[in-house]
Amino acid sequence: MELPCWCVLLLSCLQSLSAHSDFFTSIGQMTDLLYTEKDLVTSLKDYIKAEESKLERVKTWADKLDSLTAAATQDPEGFLGHPVNAFKLMKRLNTEWGDLESLVLSDTTDGFISNLTIQRQYFPTDEDQTGAAKALLRLQDTYKLDANTISTGNLPGVKHKSAMTVEDCYELGKIAYTDIDYYHTELWMAQALKQLDQGEESTIDKVTVLDYLSYAIYQQGEIERALEYTKRLLELDPEHQRAKGNLKYFQFQLEKQEKTVEETAEKEKTQEKKEKTEKKKKATKKAEFSLIPERKKYEMLCRGEGIKMTPRRQSRLFCRYYDNNHNPNYVLAPVKQQDEWDRPYIVRFLDIISDKEMERIKQLAKPRLRRATISNPITGVLETASYRISKSAWLTGYEDPMIERINQRIEDLTGLEMDTAEELQVANYGVGGQYEPHFDFGRKDEPDAFKELGTGNRIATWLFYMSDVSAGGATVFPDVGASVGPQKGTAVFWYNLFANGEGDYSTRHAACPVLVGNKWVSNKWIHERGQEWRRPCALNETE
Repeated sequence: MELPCWCVLLLSCLQSLSAHSDFFTSIGQMTDLLYTEKDLVTSLKDYIKAEESKLERVKTWADKLDSLTAAATQDPEGFLGHPVNAFKLMKRLNTEWGDLESLVLSDTTDGFISNLTIQRQYFPTDEDQTGAAKALLRLQDTYKLDANTISTGNLPGVKHKSAMTVEDCYELGKIAYTDIDYYHTELWMAQALKQLDQGEESTIDKVTVLDYLSYAIYQQGEIERALEYTKRLLELDPEHQRAKGNLKYFQFQLEKQEKTVEETAEKEKTQEKKEKTEKKKKATKKAEFSLIPERKKYEMLCRGEGIKMTPRRQSRLFCRYYDNNHNPNYVLAPVKQQDEWDRPYIVRFLDIISDKEMERIKQLAKPRLRRATISNPITGVLETASYRISKSAWLTGYEDPMIERINQRIEDLTGLEMDTAEELQVANYGVGGQYEPHFDFGRKDEPDAFKELGTGNRIATWLFYMSDVSAGGATVFPDVGASVGPQKGTAVFWYNLFANGEGDYSTRHAACPVLVGNKWVSNKWIHERGQEWRRPCALNETE
């Protein structure tokens, strides 16, 4: 049997999807789902056409018989007195109505349903939907976005604006509720209610939304507001049993709270005097970036709110044409290099990888992308983590001559041995893709971090940016306040270890969540072995 064209395309898409899961962790692989959905729509339209054709035939038959029976019943005997009319009546009732019955009972859904059934086993799972929802909540927190901004799709740098429905907002709130995250439950149930109040039609009613909203607010200790929303719920549905119970309970808790406030009023006055004195002392101290918790620093840097370099430090950053001490490959065509940060010293190489090379790397990596893992510091076992949302693949030099040329380029420009380096790792970030603060090198409390490789610690990191990102996605160094934005065709380089082999803890870095866009990077982790003469120890053991 010959398969329809769209079915062949469908099966080819499914073959590429079959080996993958965790779709939400890679935008690159999620693009396959768009083509799958497009093929499903084609199949659905074919089904609709078949149904419409069947209905048109039934309608034509009904219209013809309607006019015939209307005329015949005016004078039944006279009508049947014509032998041809009598014959045709026998024929219609004996044969043609049977044919019509077969037509009506014929199933045109077989093709669509079978294809849908085949595809469903490769669809995203509940984990994917939850993962994408939590990514939205993470983006909301990191970039300080209100629910309405996300719901209306007014994000910076968007090309394809998309608004959220009441159902979408409700679903986000429900996922947060399941996670016992009442803060986000409130934000998104309030947004769903706002859109309902504005007249948006939805299968979700206000009573359901208010039920979640009032409870989420109560769980955050705001009993008075929870009571207000419960009263509004009961105005819409006076017989709502849970709301009736909550009303009495909230009223009781509010009265109890008010009594407690009155009893402790005097104590609070005394405490206020002490707090005022302490605040005056604190006001004299200047807040320093270094004292802010790492998570806050990380999010501030992602939003571009980190510390700024002093003019004196900025004046020491330069751009230059670089040939790494007259390397033969770059004497006549030096590369463009610019300083990004001074301590730790981070440099960026511009126009260092071509579009053709980047596309080839993506092409080689895409079929192999798997959920990125981290090494458990206690067990040493590789496992997935919620703070690393991406997929990665490893490419070796012998697989493609272009990979070997790229490895040689890194060696020429860094002066470091590549034979002991790890293979080129390619990563594609997912919805709100990120990698929270981490070290690339193994610390003293991780003596077996790279023992299996037998090449020592990670001495340096080389990171290619293979796509521009509309918003978010910067590489930030929370301890020092550095932020390096993704710029297609460039690469950044820094040393993880000092010349004496000790780890440089200021290189602790993170990949900010991708707010809008698709982030592709590839990196080379360079190890200690083989660098003895290329980066020798200093005379001073502390350097």
